[in-house]
Amino acid sequence: MTANSNNAIEKNEEYNRNALSLLGKLYPHGRVSEVAEADKINSGLPLEQRFRPYSLSGLGVALEYQQMGMRPVSVNLANQAARFGYEFEHLAVTLGTVIHNIDLKDELSDEQISFIRQTLLERKVIFFHNQHLSEDQQVQFGKRFGTLDAFPFGPPGKNPYLFYIHHNENRPGSENNWHTDVTWMENPSLGSIAQVDVAPPIGGSTLFSDSHAAYLGLPPDLKDRLQHLYGINDYRVFMRKYPEELHNEIKQKVPFGVSHPLLRTHPETGKTALYVHLGFIRQDALFDGRTGETLPPDECKDIIRQLSVQHTREEYVCRFRYEAGSIAFWDNRAVQHYAASDYWPHERVLRRVTVSGDRPYYDPSQAPS
Repeated sequence: MTANSNNAIEKNEEYNRNALSLLGKLYPHGRVSEVAEADKINSGLPLEQRFRPYSLSGLGVALEYQQMGMRPVSVNLANQAARFGYEFEHLAVTLGTVIHNIDLKDELSDEQISFIRQTLLERKVIFFHNQHLSEDQQVQFGKRFGTLDAFPFGPPGKNPYLFYIHHNENRPGSENNWHTDVTWMENPSLGSIAQVDVAPPIGGSTLFSDSHAAYLGLPPDLKDRLQHLYGINDYRVFMRKYPEELHNEIKQKVPFGVSHPLLRTHPETGKTALYVHLGFIRQDALFDGRTGETLPPDECKDIIRQLSVQHTREEYVCRFRYEAGSIAFWDNRAVQHYAASDYWPHERVLRRVTVSGDRPYYDPSQAPS
């Protein structure tokens, strides 16, 4: 043992003697009185006044949970699950639930599909294990929730509505960014249904972030600033791999540059969500939807940066680790997601269908009171 090590041990012992001697004296005057005072002050106060300024992300989760009725799911949904024999496993307070004891290969009734849809609306992203749907079964399951969207920039397959994402030792994962799907479309998708056929032995999870809670946790001045702001979304990141002579044809068939509000009203729940995709939005071209006036580029980038930081705070996030045959069904109107690229050199094969959605809009009068 070196002299430095001996000195460090002596210093640590001295520190602990002093800390322990103070603990009994300071606690009654500090923490106990602080807790009692906080309980007295906070009793009956609205949530916004109970959280400290540096804990607004915690406030966002609390406000969203309050809007949910202080329950992970509604009483009616819990009763339906019990009647069907399903069990819920909640992964986070406001989002993310595994539904157990259901086989999606069965001939599901309209009532069962309605139950799945309502669970998606309440929990924003839902999961199923041990499903192992065939391609046709996955497509048919997706069609129970609406029409499906083809993905023009993916590899062609025998079914145009299936999009494969395949990574291995030679093709490492690359979807490790926060996003919501296909914001470059005029009518972006309602939701995505992804099954993992080959799961890595470790890693390969997808993370999901609650867009409603992220909005509720914003500072009031930033909420106000966003009320009428729009962004222009395009698919320029895909165009890099195509020859110039194809660009005009692509843009004629798929509109290039569509405007969506930064705040989006969920068309089925009325809740307000942040709606930003860093890869598709033109980060220097935000504009006021009332006047069409474009903001200064530096202000645009600062707003996008703040929203990006906000949406990725841990309080809003749940994480799901796939097994072979696991399915994730997420609501693109209510969450962002991030596919962790932490499984190299292992293989991961995922296939996805996307359910058609509608044009994003913002109407604050629809928000729950």
